[in-house]
Amino acid sequence: MTSQNIDNAQVEQVTVRSQGQTRLVPGNKYRPFPSIELPERQWPSRSITTAPTWCSVDLRDGNQALPTPMSVEEKLRMFDLLVKVGFKEIEIGFPSASQIEYDFIRRLVDENRVPDDVTVQVITQSREDLIRRTFESIRGLKKVIVHLYNSTSPAQRRLVFGLDKAGIVDIATRGTKLIKELVATVPETEITLQYSPESFALTEIDFSLEICEAVVDIWQPTPTNKIILNLPETVQIATPNVYADQIEWFCRHMRDRNSAIISLHTHNDRGTGVATTELGLMAGATRVEGTLFGNGERTGNVDIVVVALNMHMQGLDSHLDFSDLDSIRVVYEECTRMQVPMRQPYAGELVFTAFSGSHQDAIQKGMAAWEESEGGIWDVPYLPIDPKDIGRSYEAIIRINSQSGKGGVAYIMETEYGFHLPKPMRVEFGKVINVLADASGEELPPQKIYEAFMHEYIDRNGPFVLEEFHTEKVSGEVECRAHVSVNGAMHELQARGNGPIDAFVRALNEAQLANFSLLSYTEHSLKHGSDAQAIAYIQIEATSNETNTTSAFFGAAIETNIEMASIKSVISALNRSQVAGA
Repeated sequence: MTSQNIDNAQVEQVTVRSQGQTRLVPGNKYRPFPSIELPERQWPSRSITTAPTWCSVDLRDGNQALPTPMSVEEKLRMFDLLVKVGFKEIEIGFPSASQIEYDFIRRLVDENRVPDDVTVQVITQSREDLIRRTFESIRGLKKVIVHLYNSTSPAQRRLVFGLDKAGIVDIATRGTKLIKELVATVPETEITLQYSPESFALTEIDFSLEICEAVVDIWQPTPTNKIILNLPETVQIATPNVYADQIEWFCRHMRDRNSAIISLHTHNDRGTGVATTELGLMAGATRVEGTLFGNGERTGNVDIVVVALNMHMQGLDSHLDFSDLDSIRVVYEECTRMQVPMRQPYAGELVFTAFSGSHQDAIQKGMAAWEESEGGIWDVPYLPIDPKDIGRSYEAIIRINSQSGKGGVAYIMETEYGFHLPKPMRVEFGKVINVLADASGEELPPQKIYEAFMHEYIDRNGPFVLEEFHTEKVSGEVECRAHVSVNGAMHELQARGNGPIDAFVRALNEAQLANFSLLSYTEHSLKHGSDAQAIAYIQIEATSNETNTTSAFFGAAIETNIEMASIKSVISALNRSQVAGA
């Protein structure tokens, strides 16, 4: 065992041996975060019914987390994207942190790039020189949120500042006083103060309230000119319900609650940034800061795309436009040099894609029912939202690999190429594709599936070859005359039946060229217009001369003449049965 000093207390790190491995037991190294005393908490019974005010922090919080920060031109491109998406509040930078940050803000001012209905936000620590530089940068802007912050947690007070609680409050109030004085230096600008007790989630809840109310007392907000109190979960340290308790407790106990906007700023250290934000809104907050696709320090900020589209899925208008999410992702990736993972909710390349056979079958049936219903409530298995809502095409929903089944293959054939395979044929062709996928070990693109269908059914050229076929009506029946070659030997056939297919089947059996019966027949058109083609699907049951057992086989053929397509589909089925040894 080893020991180390944590928070000035001697604790032991206990190790145990299990199956030959030494494993650290974390109980004496880490401690659970204490819960909040909140009798009769209300947030668990609430629902999110309206969208919050969204503030994008991509240009600051997101940018500072990039290995290669964005250039001014890239930030301008990202800003334009955020405006297009519909953000009405955008944090544009930390102007006292670097010249690029300052220059970018001045470009926005000098080129008049900020729309009248957009409020920009600038962030500063509570230091006089930084605050004055911040006010220099915003001259000429119409509406600005000045975001003041200082760290408040016990660890930050002890390790970073070496101050007690009173000293930390003094930092916040001195900064607030200076900002209030400097408002007069930008008379053309409407200033809103935002204060963040950084590390709010790690700070004693009563002290968070104390320091925020000290700032409020100086700023003197009103119900018509509110202050924004941003309560960050800068580092996730507990389950989302604990943060919700903190937000509700704060809202319950704050003086002049009607004069403040409660804002959330959650990170994703525990992988619960979205859940924490949603519960925080249920607890009383009305504003959310975050980034596109969750970019940010460590594991990132909350992903605003996910939170907004979660609302969309519940039938709520988020007031953000993600109807062309793929193009948004492209701009984001080009500006940040980050990649959106394939399984990122909503935005990832594969999030609407099913490889599993059972999933594909359910999606295929759900999509068919949706199209028949011509609208209404979305209720397609495995697809929480309609992919078209974010600019995705249905063709990308089902993709084929060795895990896929008949439903997915049928969906590809229908949506990509217009083939409506009969249900029993889906099973048969699905097995063909599974063999092909197993052999390749990779995903099969639609073109490969189409080529496999053509090879298996349409392009078979032996041993049966139809050389000539004619029909005529005789005594209420259809008589067919045909020339069929089998392994190169020509045979002249003739028979009558109740239709062309029946007559042809009889002719082949009577000539003892085959021993089979017709099980099913379907057909449909493939295109419209003068060059319209039709496809016919025939299923036969063939008897093996060697084993006297029967097996079913499908055949298919494409022709401009539907009668000829049906006859050639019989030939296709016979050829497939011969290859199988029937």
